[in-house]
Amino acid sequence: MRSAVVIGTGLVGTSAALALASRGIAVHLVDHDPASARTAAALGAGTDAPPEGRVDLAVVAVPPAHTATVLAAAMRDGVARGYLDVASVKGGPRRELEALGADLTAYIGTHPMAGKERSGPLAATADLFEGRPWVLTPTPGTDTEVLNLALELVALCRAVPVVMDADAHDRAVALVSHTPQLISSMVAARLEHADETAVRLCGQGIRDVTRIAASDPGMWVEILAANPGPVADVLAGVAADLTETVAALRGLQSDDDGERRAGTEGIRSVLSRGNAGRVRVPGKHGAAPAAYEVVAVLISDRPGELAGIFADAGRSGINIEDVRIEHATGQQAGLVQLMVEPSAAPALATALRDRGWSIRQ
Repeated sequence: MRSAVVIGTGLVGTSAALALASRGIAVHLVDHDPASARTAAALGAGTDAPPEGRVDLAVVAVPPAHTATVLAAAMRDGVARGYLDVASVKGGPRRELEALGADLTAYIGTHPMAGKERSGPLAATADLFEGRPWVLTPTPGTDTEVLNLALELVALCRAVPVVMDADAHDRAVALVSHTPQLISSMVAARLEHADETAVRLCGQGIRDVTRIAASDPGMWVEILAANPGPVADVLAGVAADLTETVAALRGLQSDDDGERRAGTEGIRSVLSRGNAGRVRVPGKHGAAPAAYEVVAVLISDRPGELAGIFADAGRSGINIEDVRIEHATGQQAGLVQLMVEPSAAPALATALRDRGWSIRQ
């Protein structure tokens, strides 16, 4: 691949363009809002000038509702040798392309499993896709050259290719992406009119659950409108769990011993099933998640604290597997939770304590 057109200069389109441009690909940027394309160009993602001839690959990065029409127009104009989209749903756009009479041999649907709560070109980074799954949904008719161009794009973005059927992909993202977004938003909505004294008690748990609730509603309306059936199916299962859990909690309020026991078992069941599901979430490097030990260190809110703790942890010779930061409400302090192999936790705690850090059990 030597040249590409990126149509749609939002977060994903501009990030892909930045990755391609940084690796020597001539990238041309197109957007219905010329100011967005100019912004992406100013960031180093390519040029907003049109290409002089046909490019190797056209990357369509527009909302799902517009994906098929934009792809069909680019194909009619002969913009590229191969075409792909990065929409978050795959079955619908492909069927729309078929209905529009497009040549699907030159097209492959793709979806990089990466994003942020922020949108637009200013949120884009060249490393957005590094190490992340990038789904490819070829059909038996997909031209080998187009598949190879898509694989080259994934490699240049340093992502990990995953081949799936388009409809299977849509059911999968309904479970692991679209439904979590809605549930996060529903939990966060409980806070909108909550008493201020309750909100001040927010800890890391509520921050974790509601993090993605900060996402752009307009963007998510478009995504969910393109995949409503699979998301509704997953939510129906969640709704059944909620109904059973409410009944179990009511049982715990009962004066009847049998109802209380049933309530206890109901709560235990949903929590245990949650444990079993959480274990299946891939961990570091895509492997099964490891059971890390947490070394919690109290730090003050001032420049250099994080750099200092990481430097001292590095001097101990112990690998930090993961890290979380929990801020103390109303205080200029916080806890840095360093995740390490269980056998390494005592040595790390001792090493940091010897260097003056306050370790919390």
